[in-house]
Amino acid sequence: MTDAPELVSKKVETSTLTQEHPEDEKTQDICKQYAFIRRIKGDGNCFYRALIFGHLESLLQNVRDMQNFKDKLMQTSKDLLTAGFNESSFKDILNTFVSVVERCEADDQGTTLLELFNEQHASNSTVQYLRLLTSAYLQNHSDFFQHFVEAPSLKEYCTQEVEAMAMECDHVEITALSEALGISIHIVSMEEGDGRLTHHTIPEGANPSLHLLYKTSHYDILYPNIHL
Repeated sequence: MTDAPELVSKKVETSTLTQEHPEDEKTQDICKQYAFIRRIKGDGNCFYRALIFGHLESLLQNVRDMQNFKDKLMQTSKDLLTAGFNESSFKDILNTFVSVVERCEADDQGTTLLELFNEQHASNSTVQYLRLLTSAYLQNHSDFFQHFVEAPSLKEYCTQEVEAMAMECDHVEITALSEALGISIHIVSMEEGDGRLTHHTIPEGANPSLHLLYKTSHYDILYPNIHL
């Protein structure tokens, strides 16, 4: 019997990608631009898990930024209340999320972060909360976002496609969550570009510290070569 895949892996060198696709030019380009990759389990929640793990990891050795993020996270409960969520539906998972952040604050080496994100309850609670926050942000800004979803209503879209666990996300959710938390993201896509990687920065013009690899509806975390 084999062990179940980790929710979040340790960092491995991007050269491991060439073992899977040795002749692929896009893979070779990734190896030139990025030193390491961290695999995220492909369970439909990979974007949310990758985003928050990568963001918290980037804050580990900056006490002030970590505290600012925790403060912002606690304030997001107002977004959910404004969108009509009952506090009872998110209080416990928000408390778990805040506890994860606080425990990571005490260990700036990242060991606790990796352990917590591979603990099913803690890891999935952060994902569940991010899904509710994304839904709330979409609904609170419905005048803008309703034009970008294909559903009878934005509310129905949020209930079926955003709030439910294991549902893959689209560009509209990525944009909403980025804005809701003030996190900028650089996405490297292997799905487009006629043999070349394509790059998307959200929001445009930002200088993000979080880099994600998108391939076959899946997200992993990338770490740039420091000399670039």
